[in-house]
Formats: sequence, C-alpha cells, structure tokens
Amino acid sequence: MKKSIHTDERVGFVKKLKKARLDAGLTQLEVADKLGASQSWVSKIEIGELRVEAIWLNRLAKLYGKNLSYFL
Repeated sequence: MKKSIHTDERVGFVKKLKKARLDAGLTQLEVADKLGASQSWVSKIEIGELRVEAIWLNRLAKLYGKNLSYFL
C-alpha cells in the first residue's frame, strides 16, 4: 500500500505555514531572500511537495513571529 503525504495533519500544517507568512505580510520571495533559500522552495513547502526539517521550521517560525507550537 502506497502512503500518501497528504494526510489531514499535513494539509493543516502547510495551510498554517502559508497563513503565518501572509499574517507576517511577507511574500514568498521575501521569505526566500531572508532565509537564503529559493522562492520555489518556499512554494513547494507551502503546497506540501517538500517536507520541512526542524531547523527550517524554527527559522520560519522566528521570521513569522510564531511559536513552534503554532505549527503543531
């Protein structure tokens, strides 16, 4: 049986990532520039195509002014 990465929890997580960015008033390009990443990376994590490692989630949380618990 093939596992789907689009579980309810994952869908909720990526929605929170995008909402946090929008709440912070940042574009994907601004986030990418601040983190030294590409805009496509930001896009891919927001649609759930890529998983976010803990260290990057911590950086995103700080940039967005959120606690890590917000995303969990």
